Parts: sequence; C-alpha cells; structure tokens
Amino acid sequence: MQIVIGVLVLLAVIACLTLFTFKAPNGKKAISALSGAACATFLPQAFLSYAVGDVFHIEFIKQIGDTMGSLGGLAAGTLVPLAFGISPVFAVLVGVSLLKVKLLPAFIAAYAISFVIKQIQKRVPEGIDLIAVVLIGPALANVVAALISPAVLSVLHIIGGAITSAQQSNPMVMAAVLGSIIPLVGMTPLSSMVLTSLIGLTGIPMAIGALGCTGNSFLNFSFFRKMKFGPKSTTVAVTIEPLTQIDIISSNPVPIFATNAVAGAINGIIVASFGLVINVTGMATPWAGLIVAFGFNPAIKVALAVLLILVNSTIWAYIGAYVFRNFKIHTVDEIRGTNSNTTNDAQAVQANA
Repeated sequence: MQIVIGVLVLLAVIACLTLFTFKAPNGKKAISALSGAACATFLPQAFLSYAVGDVFHIEFIKQIGDTMGSLGGLAAGTLVPLAFGISPVFAVLVGVSLLKVKLLPAFIAAYAISFVIKQIQKRVPEGIDLIAVVLIGPALANVVAALISPAVLSVLHIIGGAITSAQQSNPMVMAAVLGSIIPLVGMTPLSSMVLTSLIGLTGIPMAIGALGCTGNSFLNFSFFRKMKFGPKSTTVAVTIEPLTQIDIISSNPVPIFATNAVAGAINGIIVASFGLVINVTGMATPWAGLIVAFGFNPAIKVALAVLLILVNSTIWAYIGAYVFRNFKIHTVDEIRGTNSNTTNDAQAVQANA
C-alpha cells in the first residue's frame, strides 16, 4: 500500500508542477530557472565528485564537485529573480541569503519574494530600493523557506518510503517500481539526483536509478525525434540531460511520462537481473551514473546490460510514438515562442535572462 501511495504522491507532484508551469505568473520562466539551478549544481557534482573524483581518486576535483552540489539554494535563489527581470544585484542578494537552504524550498521562497522585490523596484526610488531590498528580501525569503521546508521534505520522504518499501519486498517488483519512478523524477524539478541523495539510495537500487536514467535518455532521443517536439538541438539536449528540456516535458506529460514509465520498469528489471550495484548515492543521472557503474561492476556485465537497455528503450520509443501519433503535443516553437536553433544550454540561459 505504501508503494501505491508513493506513486500517487509522485504523480500528484508532477501534475502540480505542470499546472504551475502553465497557470502560475511567470511559471514557465520560474521552472526554467529551477532546472537551470539543478543543472548548475547537482549535475557538476555528479560528474566531478563521483564520476571523476571518486572513480579516478582525484580529491581536488571531488572537492570542487561537492562544493558546487551544496549550492543549490544559492543557484535557485539567484536564477528565479533573474527570470522575473529583477536587478542582478537584488537577485544575487536573495540567492546568497538562501545559501544554506535546499534547492526546492529555495526555489519556492525565491519565487514568492520576487513579487515583493518587483514591487519595491517599481515603487521605491532608485538607491533607496537597495536598502529596502536588503532589509526585507533576505529575512522574508528565509522565513518562507523555513515555513515550506517541512512540507517539501515530507513529500520527498513519502516518495522515498515507497522506494524503500519496494526494496524490502520482491526484488523484481522493486526493480520495476524504481525503474519507473526514478527516471520520471529525473524529468521533473524534484530531480532524481536530489531524491536519491535524500534517501541515501545505494547498491542495486542506485544502479537501477542510474541506468534507468540512462535508458530514459536513450528512449527520449528516439521519442523526441519521432514526435517532432523540436529541432535536433532539443533532441540532443534531452538525451544529455532531461532537466534542460523541462518546459517541453512538463508541457507534454502524458506521452513522455507514460512511454518512459513502461520502458523504465523493464529497464529496472534488466539491471536487477544482472545484479549491478553502485555504492555511492545521488547517481541518478544519465551519463555520470553510467560512468560510475563501470567503476563498481565488471565492464562486460555493465556493457551487456546497457546494450539491452538501449534496445528496450528504443523499441518503446517507437511504440510510444505510434500510440501517441495523433495526440495533441506542444512543440518548442509553441512553448518558447521562438524558432530556436541554439544549443539547449543557451536556451536555458536566455530563458532565465
């Protein structure tokens, strides 16, 4: 029953994020800023700290990665106000004040305080507005973060409890549940890296999460191309890191999440069948997780498992594209309002500017 509750909570969170993206004031820009914050902190941590620092025993690189991974609150607190068009000085001021706050609470606090700062910029004379923001912004942002943090952590613990419960039951059921849930979380601002770090996932469950996200990227490479969500740059970007295309994903939740959930369940069973392990947490990211998997398992076993995951994911991409061929989708041009031919990292920066 706990597994069912956890899955339902996850789906509810995804639905809320979709509504926020479309209905909340500056929702799309705020979500883009959040994904940018995750990419600027958790992704470098995964690559530098674990995929390079731990595997090759380079302590200097590991320290850089760990430092960057701890700055999610600062990144979200800075990028969200910038997305509102707030002065860079005021944005950094809010971001620095949220330095020790977790990513999601910092995002919510920065979103709320941005409305206040916009009014200060509009109504208070230049020069005095800086003093007003200094006196009001940091304190108010941290009060909001402190109030909403327990609720955010509670949601994450419910989802994490579902994973733990599944792990203690039938291993293949666990594999299917993890294979479905974790890649889906990786395509939301919750971030699979955040989730797996929070609950301390290691061993086979962590390998399922990591290689499940790799399979997710394999699938989306073919699925985005067949569904024509955007230009080639969009397809490449979602393959490298799904969070960079969070606006496209949240705008097309039914075809993307449904296809990935089915393929992910099978990918999870494949990983469990091979008995692969990853004994560091936070590796639920497509390519850093794959690299680390080679460090904890025989290379042949990992290569065979990844080959099967590639085949399974590609098959389901084509099945999904056929099933949803007449489904109403939202394209890059429609969502972003421009015919973008730039790389997705540039798109994310422009969206936050």
